[in-house]
Amino acid sequence: MTALVRAVVIFLVKLLAGAQAYWQGCAPEPRQRIYYANHTSHIDTLAVIAALPPSLRPRTHPVAALDYWGSSKLKRYIAVRCLNAVLIDRGGAHERDPLQPLADLLERGESLIIFPEGTRGTGPVGPFKSGLFHLARRFPSAELVPVNIENLHRILPKGTWLLVPLICTLRIGAPIHVGVDEPKEAFLTRARADLIALGRPV
Repeated sequence: MTALVRAVVIFLVKLLAGAQAYWQGCAPEPRQRIYYANHTSHIDTLAVIAALPPSLRPRTHPVAALDYWGSSKLKRYIAVRCLNAVLIDRGGAHERDPLQPLADLLERGESLIIFPEGTRGTGPVGPFKSGLFHLARRFPSAELVPVNIENLHRILPKGTWLLVPLICTLRIGAPIHVGVDEPKEAFLTRARADLIALGRPV
């Protein structure tokens, strides 16, 4: 039943949002990766999952906000059971390191999808939070792959569930790694620049 719901949800995203994916800097291969994307809509996660081939989805876990995706049984079911998401507490109410559930998955060889801005925006890509840097430092063998998402904030405007018929484009870039002595701010600036550059195709 869960597999059927997952297939239906992904089909609807592709049908209603267009969700065209272009692998420009790497191929969809079974490597451990941290896909990092800009965040403009509640269906960003679904669009990135839909861009992956079915063989990679079971071991690729979107990182989702507990306060949104855990706010109802239906949302939690879709996020955790259908999309293999890991829910994190953005409020910092608990003493446990919020990155630990992500580290646990990476230690098992799984891959992640994260949104380093930390919250949705409708304008330019915002500054990145430090989580991407800390994960990159702790798991240097994981490829960091930028994913630029275009038009989803127009297809599903903030505050509404009324879809606007436009085409959503995802451009997946070349993997990057954090330098041995690279400072946090320098790395986050570089990672953000690589993601933004994907929005200017040649």
